[in-house]
Amino acid sequence: MNFALIQQAGGTSQLIPQLLLFAGMGLLFYFLLIRPQSKARKAMEERLSKLKAGDEVLLSSGFYATIDRVEDKNLYLKLGNTVVKARRNAVVALASEPAPEQQN
Repeated sequence: MNFALIQQAGGTSQLIPQLLLFAGMGLLFYFLLIRPQSKARKAMEERLSKLKAGDEVLLSSGFYATIDRVEDKNLYLKLGNTVVKARRNAVVALASEPAPEQQN
């Protein structure tokens, strides 16, 4: 009977270190994964909102194109002698920027 009381009393003292461990892991995930991704997404949205005619861009398909004109959510791009319509989010980077690194 005394053994059962000792086990119950010891169980609550181990709860605090476990909670601290999970809180630490949560903070680690936030600072290593979530925060950098959200900063990069905001920066990309800002760059996409500033696109203008004449900018040379890299598309997600791998093509380089020059912007002919800009509409609300669409871009008209010059690919050689052809003008094609594409969504803004098809732009990966400006051609003057270094290409984003691929994750393996």
